[in-house]
Amino acid sequence: MNPTGTGGRPAGEGAVVQVSGLTRDFVVRSRGHRIRGRRVRAVDDLSFTIRPGEAVGYIGANGAGKSTTIKMLAGILVPTEGEVRTCGLDPVRQRRALARQIGVVFGQRSQLWWDLPVAESFRILAAIHHLDATTERVRTGELVERLEMGGYLDTPVRQLSLGQRMRAEVAAALLHSPRLVVLDEPTIGLDVLSKQRLREFLIEERREHGTTLLLTTHDMGDVERLCPRVLVIDDGRLAYDGTLSGLSRTVGARRVLVVDLERPAEPLTGIPSTEHLSSEGHGLQQRLAFDPERTTAAAVLAAVSQRGEVRDLAIEEPEIEDVVRRIYASRR
Repeated sequence: MNPTGTGGRPAGEGAVVQVSGLTRDFVVRSRGHRIRGRRVRAVDDLSFTIRPGEAVGYIGANGAGKSTTIKMLAGILVPTEGEVRTCGLDPVRQRRALARQIGVVFGQRSQLWWDLPVAESFRILAAIHHLDATTERVRTGELVERLEMGGYLDTPVRQLSLGQRMRAEVAAALLHSPRLVVLDEPTIGLDVLSKQRLREFLIEERREHGTTLLLTTHDMGDVERLCPRVLVIDDGRLAYDGTLSGLSRTVGARRVLVVDLERPAEPLTGIPSTEHLSSEGHGLQQRLAFDPERTTAAAVLAAVSQRGEVRDLAIEEPEIEDVVRRIYASRR
């Protein structure tokens, strides 16, 4: 088995992201009788290519090196070793030119002005990116309509709900129509409806403008709906590069269907391609694991419905940490 899947793709001309041997070390200092430094490697010999128009999920456990990689792609951090080109530019030496071709959203940090209305933040960003009046008006109108922001354009950012603010953050990152948009945990803390709206918008944006997407997330639902290709990083190293279905085959990742029944029922065993995990409340709630490569949630639900009336349901995605752990185990 080759855990790196489709890794080692040729660089080709016109790559939006080209990374070769990328490494980043940090010195962690501790105080005792004297100050001592310990070198920690956050990113270790990464190599991959992202082509124009691709949507790539960049996933891994906390501390795996995802944010460090993003910061090097954006020119915020200088690599210790290796080379990186983003939109054909050196991110550190040509950071100002790169800013016109890349948009970045950090889920925990804002690029909007906290006390200003959303519309005013957009006007300031348009000026920073040297957009002419017509381009600014057309692009802002497009984003406002598609992200349903018309009702709060005149509201100060600090008064927005989390879902409203994240839509505004994404719009701000895309205002100048960048070639590459990097989203670092864009749906963290969002409710189901807000996540769905954001996902639908990003799909439309890629289809209409050919925008390249690099997404870091702990939400497998985001990856499944947005990214045909995934990169998995484990302890700073690339553990997998390939399709999401290939990742499932590699690690045997399973989804879990949680069903609430109208009436108590016997354990829902014997349903094809599933494993019954648990029953609670005299069988009113039951959990069934299934491999998405062998069956679908719809097929499992149909089989469950023949055994009892379903009142409610939910689908639990595999945890990113569990996926990475399984990949790591497969490499040993």
